[in-house]
Amino acid sequence: MKPKFNRFFRKSILELNPYKSAREEYKNEGREMILLDANENPFQSSFNRYPDPMQVDLKSKIATWKNVRSEQVYLSNGSDEFISQIIIAFCEPGEDHIMIVPPTFGMYKVSALTYGVQVKEIPLILNFQLDTNAILQAANEKSKIIFIPTPNNPTANSFDAAEIEIIIKNFSGLVVLDEAYIEFTDNPSFIEMLEKYSNLIVCQTFSKAQGMAGARLGMAFAHPELINYINRIKAPYNLNSLTINAAINRLNEQDQVQNQVDFMIKERKRIISDLNQINFIKTIYPSDANFIMVLVDNSSLRYQQLLDHNIVVRNSSKNFGCKNTLRISLGLKKENDALIKALYNIENQ
Repeated sequence: MKPKFNRFFRKSILELNPYKSAREEYKNEGREMILLDANENPFQSSFNRYPDPMQVDLKSKIATWKNVRSEQVYLSNGSDEFISQIIIAFCEPGEDHIMIVPPTFGMYKVSALTYGVQVKEIPLILNFQLDTNAILQAANEKSKIIFIPTPNNPTANSFDAAEIEIIIKNFSGLVVLDEAYIEFTDNPSFIEMLEKYSNLIVCQTFSKAQGMAGARLGMAFAHPELINYINRIKAPYNLNSLTINAAINRLNEQDQVQNQVDFMIKERKRIISDLNQINFIKTIYPSDANFIMVLVDNSSLRYQQLLDHNIVVRNSSKNFGCKNTLRISLGLKKENDALIKALYNIENQ
């Protein structure tokens, strides 16, 4: 039976007549076209023309890379833009809500509240794992989206894949798995499950392992019909030419990316070993990401002491269940060495 996607979307989105540029309405079949449609400056330069509104070449290359179809790919100006867009598309302000699993990535809640959408929070349980039963019991017909980042931010651990699949099977809305840190774990991506579950959306990014945080490029993968509806509210040129070209070039450098990932995973193991020698660090939580969360005796004090040593980490104590924790990103070897040296100096003060 063909999935009924209309049930996910706001009525106003279904009725929306989307804005389209003229270049979305014709197919350039290799012909030299005279472009008089977009009020551009006609004098040739690197950027006098608007970028491809549908990012066809980049989507094709990403589809090959991720073993999906191009029509299953949506590209956004950073994952934050996509988070906002799907909340706009699926959630009726003042009526519907999203679900999150704190401690979790803060932008899910910020985006929802910005657009007048309520947030239902189901905290993680022991070892920062999903409370699957509580999630499904709390969900109802107004639960339009659940956001699950795995590996999780700020805790760095991955969630149990079997528990995630139970949620996908039984949640009546959309399940958005945010895999921003997927390259740093051995766990397979849920992209492999897209053909099995029509309510699944998987997000990934060029900001982490791909080393393109400044370019702002997020990726989402879902059923083609879901992608088609989300395209209705996309800004006509949401990705600029510099980002598109940079991403295409980066896709040709995946050996280099893998070498960098391998380095960071090796450094992660080394840093964890060194952190174990610091007495004021009480717990080092398991990490499948390019950062480590640690429990310390006094996070505000230790955060300031690291600042005094010219080292900036994240005081993650404000997150649910994360009192007196610090989140430490992996740096270059010399930066990681400086971190460990500073921690030893602080301990011996």
